[in-house]
Amino acid sequence: MSELKLRPLSKGTISVTCQGVEKFGSEARGGTVGELVMLEPRAENLCFGCGGGNDGGMRLTFGEDSQQQRIRGRFTLGPRYQGGGGMAHGGIIALLLDEVMGKVCKFSEVRAVTAELDVKFLKPVPVDAEIIVEGWQEEVKGRNLFLVAEIRNGEGGVLARGRGRFVIVAPREAKAE
Repeated sequence: MSELKLRPLSKGTISVTCQGVEKFGSEARGGTVGELVMLEPRAENLCFGCGGGNDGGMRLTFGEDSQQQRIRGRFTLGPRYQGGGGMAHGGIIALLLDEVMGKVCKFSEVRAVTAELDVKFLKPVPVDAEIIVEGWQEEVKGRNLFLVAEIRNGEGGVLARGRGRFVIVAPREAKAE
């Protein structure tokens, strides 16, 4: 089991090293970044992507920007997640897009599940270079949240885009203090 290490870089930015996933940042696409709230893996969560209780999972850490209503993560995947030729496996790409969109549901203060996920693989996603994963909400219709996510390279080029329809199943549970 690997260890999660956090070290502050500057206000609103944290570097993360965790099972081959490195560097979380706070830059926004085309705008000012608000204060980030870290969405760290919790030990009781067994989710493969974002849970802290899954020994084989990715333990992804994202940042919540309430001002822009966006969720962001910055990662270097590493060879463990490649499909071949130094490129990320398509299932891992879909997982990253689904995970970041799932976190966007926090802004609506609901628990929602993925009902539809459409992934456009635009360019290969390298496992040895830094990528930015970002998600946001486009629309709400009844119990349906329509979300979008992108994986970009360090220069801002879009490598993959996902569109999802998430169905609200319950209000978000209040945390006990």
